[in-house]
Amino acid sequence: MIEEYKALLKSRLSDYRYNHSLCVAQSAVELAQKYGADPAKALVAGLLHDITKEAEKEEHFALFEESGMILSELERRNPKLWHAMSGAAYMKLKLNIDDEEILSSVRYHTTARAGMTLLEKIIYIADFISADRVYDDVDTVRELAQKSLEETMEYTQSYSINELLKKHSPIHPDSVACYNSIVGGF
Repeated sequence: MIEEYKALLKSRLSDYRYNHSLCVAQSAVELAQKYGADPAKALVAGLLHDITKEAEKEEHFALFEESGMILSELERRNPKLWHAMSGAAYMKLKLNIDDEEILSSVRYHTTARAGMTLLEKIIYIADFISADRVYDDVDTVRELAQKSLEETMEYTQSYSINELLKKHSPIHPDSVACYNSIVGGF
């Protein structure tokens, strides 16, 4: 199945995004092995996390409708969030993936959320630390990921929220809830 997923990704994504997907899958498997999650699930979720990243608006909204997903006004107006939601819908509707743990790890890989599962954290962090990533704090995040998923989640949530604040961008309520649950301990 993995080879079929790779072929599908190759047909749907640019070379850059395809390579990113391979890198995230590799990081996800490594983190799963380190922290006791299922490496096979991490591989699938890591590979497919951006399956709809380069889709047209019409495809995203068709998937939302077909899956019965209702977007908030913030989600509707923020195209950067669409691929996580439509990606999970695509995986369920078009690839017949029904493993909720895999689907939710794709669904929340951009915003995160309070009460994340181990696999959700792994996919979220793998997307931050994949070998192709280049940003100011990437080495710090990679080091943290080798020590503690919890510390990495706190750091990446702070980093992401600060980046959004600098850009005067809206912050998804799931991201705020994740941050609050981490620093507030609830």
